[in-house]
Amino acid sequence: MQYLEFEKPLADIEGKAEELRAMAKTSPGMDVSKEAEALDRKAETALRDLYKGLTPWQKCQVARHPDRPHCQDYIEALFTEFTQLAGDRAFADDHAVMGGLGRFNDQPVMIIGHEKGNDTKSRIKRNFGMARPEGYRKAIRLMDMADRFRLPVITLIDTAGAYPGKGAEERGQAEAIARSTEKCLTIGVPLISVVIGEGGSGGAVAFASANRVAMLEHSVYSVISPEGCASILWKDSEKMREAAEALRLTAQDLQKLGIIDRIVTEPLGGAQRAPKEAIAAVGKAIEAMLAELGKMKPEALIKDRRQKFIEMGSKGLAA
Repeated sequence: MQYLEFEKPLADIEGKAEELRAMAKTSPGMDVSKEAEALDRKAETALRDLYKGLTPWQKCQVARHPDRPHCQDYIEALFTEFTQLAGDRAFADDHAVMGGLGRFNDQPVMIIGHEKGNDTKSRIKRNFGMARPEGYRKAIRLMDMADRFRLPVITLIDTAGAYPGKGAEERGQAEAIARSTEKCLTIGVPLISVVIGEGGSGGAVAFASANRVAMLEHSVYSVISPEGCASILWKDSEKMREAAEALRLTAQDLQKLGIIDRIVTEPLGGAQRAPKEAIAAVGKAIEAMLAELGKMKPEALIKDRRQKFIEMGSKGLAA
């Protein structure tokens, strides 16, 4: 288990409990159960206190935790008969974007999501979840297919943003993001998005212009990263804490502003501490959102989606 910077007090307590148990294993006659249990209770209290009042910057750190379940984990746990579809039929297959056909509660659906990878090799292959133009064009192709066969689309958002490299810009990164966002707004099937980690900039909006948007409790969703915002506004990336506060990027703030529709509660200590519980909670949220949209006609779905985004500005000003 990797500990975040603000979790150091917790790491010390849990570390002591582990040391006691390790000593007991090497000395069978030593009984440390009471001391270890007392430390466990102390650790749980410390964990509860830490996560009760996380700052926006601390939520950013939790959202980026490498042990949080990623897109592939959700697909393997929640969807059956998943068949991955590759390529944009124009340039290449972007491994930062996973997509394909599957069944959710035996209902055929299209799944699209950002995949960051879980070790050095897979993170490099997945480009740390930062999609290139071909990733967005693949998503457009899959959304077109879903629209043609009347399949709901479920997107899982977890990206720091679109890849800003020279090659991506040369191949039309901005245009691809805009086309993907446009496609989200025009398909006549239910579109549901869940921010499972980071929702960064246009790279996230290109998949999240949906009828219903949910966020995990400790995920973040913003127009720019706190570090990028601090570099622009204060010319100092170290002011990321102030930037995180100003961006109002937490699920709680965004629900108040009307940007998202639902917050999915995470296990105590974040999704990284109990991945199976977090994945199950997301599954229940998807099920509920699909039920809300299941009986709507294509024209009503498109109107609902467009109206949702038109109203965002007025709700934000009122807040």
